[in-house]
Amino acid sequence: MSEADKYDPNATNPMGSAQANMRTALLKRFYKQASVAEESGGFALKLDGRAARTPGKAPLMAPRRAIAERIAEEWRSQGEIIDPRTMLTTRLANSAIDGVAKTLNETRAEIAKYAGADLVCYRADGPTELVAWQAKAHEPVLAWARKTLDADFVIAESMMHVRQPPEALQRIAAEIERYEDPFAVAALHVLTSLSGSVLIALMIARGAIDAEDAWRAAHVEEDFQILKWGEDDEAKRRRETRAAEFSTAAAVIAAL
Repeated sequence: MSEADKYDPNATNPMGSAQANMRTALLKRFYKQASVAEESGGFALKLDGRAARTPGKAPLMAPRRAIAERIAEEWRSQGEIIDPRTMLTTRLANSAIDGVAKTLNETRAEIAKYAGADLVCYRADGPTELVAWQAKAHEPVLAWARKTLDADFVIAESMMHVRQPPEALQRIAAEIERYEDPFAVAALHVLTSLSGSVLIALMIARGAIDAEDAWRAAHVEEDFQILKWGEDDEAKRRRETRAAEFSTAAAVIAAL
């Protein structure tokens, strides 16, 4: 078994780990060059001319060259020690290939569940400034869903759960079914789970909002609390990690 085959940049279950921090032993760099080669079925990562593989021993390939080049650049950017935490596109690719491709329907169903309690449907009952921030960030998302997907959602002005119209839930599920590429579904899963909003994730997928604005829309309350009370260093590092994962997923789905 080669060093490339031993390397596991996604130590946990490939489905649940696309948005989780990588926790795996660091490995000494064992290659000099990382490149991309077009092959049947996509664009493959090559390490010193040899095919790289996922933790599940499948060829590490992407459906678009732009995604494969992002993966290759992550490998090129490594120093003497490989740090998997910096290889976010690689991790998403591993998740797509080893996990999502085998559980496509289940993953889409999991994403669709978020529509029943989407972040943008729940508003704080105070203070007034926060309520205004949420309305400004979330109303455009709901308006987009009504116009583009013909899905009208109910807003709750508290944290009490509200039942959403079955028709709206069905339309969201149908929209998610349009995504068949495992890379797209994996990216959509990351965007949804990190934002708490399948509607925001679908806006990104449709090119209706960029990653930065989407991140802000999904973190209005957190930003409000930071403004009022500040942010400690550990929380800041966690937020930056999540934001980087979110941006990576947005870039992948845009490339598709």
